[in-house]
Amino acid sequence: MEVLQHVWDLERATVAEVHERILEDRKVAYTTVMTVMKKLAEKGYLGVDDSEQTYVYAAARPADEVRASLVDDLVEKVFRGSPTALVQALVRRESLSDDDREEIKRLVDELAGP
Repeated sequence: MEVLQHVWDLERATVAEVHERILEDRKVAYTTVMTVMKKLAEKGYLGVDDSEQTYVYAAARPADEVRASLVDDLVEKVFRGSPTALVQALVRRESLSDDDREEIKRLVDELAGP
């Protein structure tokens, strides 16, 4: 997800560009980033332009679509298909800020309608 986020932010990126961004937060080998990007391309998350000497990657799927798919998988695999259990796990976290709690309440109220 970290690699995808950087590609989404940059819109088009080389392995070197993504690697440089990741190095701002932590140390990781260039070859590791390269391997991850190749695998993401193989799985259809990234497209590759190999018309130049350096491969340039771009997101093949929009961020919202990927996030929705991952949340669906999470609900199925971790919460046995129950979105309610996921929401309960989120709102019961002690690390949730008061602002986050209020935003969640606002979203639920918005779903409930008038």
